[in-house]
Amino acid sequence: MVCNLSIMVSTKTRCPWLKLSNPRYVAYHDQEWGRPEHDDQMLFELLTLEGAQAGLSWETVLNKREHYRKVFMKFDPKKVAKFDQHKIKKLLQDAGIIRNRLKVESTVSNAKAFLNVQKEFGSFDRYIWSFVDHKPIQTKFSSMKDYPSKTLISDQISKDLKKRGFRFVGTTIMYAFMQAIGMTQDHAKTCYLHGKKFR
Repeated sequence: MVCNLSIMVSTKTRCPWLKLSNPRYVAYHDQEWGRPEHDDQMLFELLTLEGAQAGLSWETVLNKREHYRKVFMKFDPKKVAKFDQHKIKKLLQDAGIIRNRLKVESTVSNAKAFLNVQKEFGSFDRYIWSFVDHKPIQTKFSSMKDYPSKTLISDQISKDLKKRGFRFVGTTIMYAFMQAIGMTQDHAKTCYLHGKKFR
């Protein structure tokens, strides 16, 4: 999904974690976050970006997202899985991404693991959504203190992905991933998107 950055910050009430001063962040919240995602390439993108965020802010990653898409071949896992050490070395010199060797290398190894999941289950979408019986979980959070950093389901996903060779998939990262792809509908009760049925 390509977010429309021309979106206006109106009088609509949004989630308490959102930084309204960043139009890119507002567009992400309004047009993408929490909407059920089933496209495998987009799932690989979000899985990669959530891992890249570890120890940083989501805003930092979001601001670099378009460049990530460029250098990681639009997050096509088949192409990323073929990256060699020369390509990794080149990426580590690119200031447009987060230049952490472990994170960059994990993107390549995760692409290979991602392809294995696709082969086993038919799609990564079918695999990942099975953890919630293919139905989004609707929550009713009001303030920042209500949001958990992990859940039993994110624990299960993290454990299973690690067994399959994925890296940077800790339970906290997996809960953020669940939120991003709409497996858990975490728009706050005060947010205008709370309880909305997305197609």
